[in-house]
Amino acid sequence: ITCPGVVLKDKQELYLSVFVLGKYKKTECVPAVFPLFFQERLLFEKEFANIVDPGDLVKLLEFDTAVLELIQLVPPVGKVLATYEENTRDFLFPDPKLTHGRRGLEREILMKRSPFFT
Repeated sequence: ITCPGVVLKDKQELYLSVFVLGKYKKTECVPAVFPLFFQERLLFEKEFANIVDPGDLVKLLEFDTAVLELIQLVPPVGKVLATYEENTRDFLFPDPKLTHGRRGLEREILMKRSPFFT
């Protein structure tokens, strides 16, 4: 995660919280220095019972929301610094971009800054 020119006032560690397909996971904590590097994989699995038509699955994914939050461990409960929300279909299967890169390995998303992110 990059945030050019920003130095965090609080020095507590950060993690990425991910909510996809009704499941919540979070990354390991990293030091509070940009750029942040999360070098791990989060695996989300879900079985869709009674879905036969791929079009029906697409519709379900369009109504589901994927949420990512950048959280700093500031007591007592942590501070959400930035968020990203998108329907799960577009999050999992983004439209092709004009930039080059290996599909699926590198993604650029723009997170929305929270009021706590100075």
